[in-house]
Amino acid sequence: MKSYAAVDLGASSGRVMVGRVGPDSLELAEAHRFPNRPVRVPEGLRWDVLSLYGGVLEGLRAAGHVDSVGIDSWAVDYGLLDADGALLGNPVHYRDARTEGIAEKVWATVPADELYSATGLQYAPFNTLYQLVAARSSAQLPYAERLLLIPDLLTYWLTGEQGTELTNASTTQLIDPRTRTWSSDVAARLGIDLGLFAPLRQPGDPAGVLRPEVLEETGLAGPVPVTTVGSHDTASAVAAVPAGGERFAYICTGTWSLAGLELDAPVLTEESRLANFTNELGLDGTVRYLRNIMGLWLLQECVRAWGDPDLGGLLLDAAKVPALRSVVDAGDAAFLAPGRMPERIAEACRASGQPVPESPAEVTRCILDSLALAHRRAVEDAQRLAGHPVDVVYVVGGGTRNALLCQLTADACGLPVVAGPTEAAALGNVLVQARAHGLVGDLAGMRGLLTRTQPLTRYEPQGDTARWRAAQARLAVG
Repeated sequence: MKSYAAVDLGASSGRVMVGRVGPDSLELAEAHRFPNRPVRVPEGLRWDVLSLYGGVLEGLRAAGHVDSVGIDSWAVDYGLLDADGALLGNPVHYRDARTEGIAEKVWATVPADELYSATGLQYAPFNTLYQLVAARSSAQLPYAERLLLIPDLLTYWLTGEQGTELTNASTTQLIDPRTRTWSSDVAARLGIDLGLFAPLRQPGDPAGVLRPEVLEETGLAGPVPVTTVGSHDTASAVAAVPAGGERFAYICTGTWSLAGLELDAPVLTEESRLANFTNELGLDGTVRYLRNIMGLWLLQECVRAWGDPDLGGLLLDAAKVPALRSVVDAGDAAFLAPGRMPERIAEACRASGQPVPESPAEVTRCILDSLALAHRRAVEDAQRLAGHPVDVVYVVGGGTRNALLCQLTADACGLPVVAGPTEAAALGNVLVQARAHGLVGDLAGMRGLLTRTQPLTRYEPQGDTARWRAAQARLAVG
């Protein structure tokens, strides 16, 4: 068996996990977990990337001997480096307001339908492309010699080597999903210098070795290689979906819900664009065809507003609230910004003529019903738009701990839900490293190992899906 450190950075916390992999064994243990708290400064919302890097170093110190390190994180955000390789300020948070109104300026040059046809990426106001157009007026951009996406930035600090990992690059809205390389036409029309980006890397490529200073700080004995993984955490999570065959949908749950299909080719139709589906790149030539849904962010923000009550008790109380009393559109950008989430959910229900949830249990049930309904819509729409029927839905990530959400998703979709693994992104990260070192085979082999070694829970659909169709129609009318 060999040991691999998976650095897995989410939007609210980071962790360093250690995976031990053998021919028919896969074990995962947490070495260190640390908060990821963005900071609001006078110029806007920023990531505390130095704190995150410190957490990574602490995690590697706690991990002990490892045969390789891999890093994945959330998508789209980046750091800018000057000619000396120094960071030009804290990376801007994707929830920062600087991209408000930028999309319309972009579309005046590259119409939305042309942009989708070229890049296959759904509209989201925080896509890297919009961030770069917004950054034109900043003092930093003219001095930037290099742009590194967040996991590539941390890899650079660990190794001194620069690269741009492909699955994460595909979230910038500057990659052509058919050629799996940069869309030079889009970049040229918008005045974006693709020379800012380091050369593209594929999952499994070597990314350097830990610098001597890192070895000294972590107590590790070198050389310790760093391996490129699916550095977009969703790419790593989808790689860890324990599916057999092709007739499956997946939902990666956490701060966001990413719901969709794994395809061999992108879907670039106008109908797909209007349905706001994205074509992001996955392992081994696959396409992650999915829709972004606001996810458990809605509940996280409410829990924060309520003073962090016990979540287990809150979910028990929510299960007793009548189903589908009120629902909101869990994909609505109105819920993107932090703050006042219980009030904003109540306002949305009031505006659509539905009963207004008042207690924390009622708001929680509204959120979970709304998420399950959004999962249903995404799974149904993906099958129709891609011509790709499914028989089962796999739920991976933090939402697998929420049994009520998993059961509601099965009920809403009218399909069995298989939940697990919870640490899907870290497991996908570990397995790509293990594959690069010859311990596991292709994607099917990776998934077979997951199925044999990880605890999974199956939820059968209950009740009639007609009530979910009615709720969907009610929401559409509202």
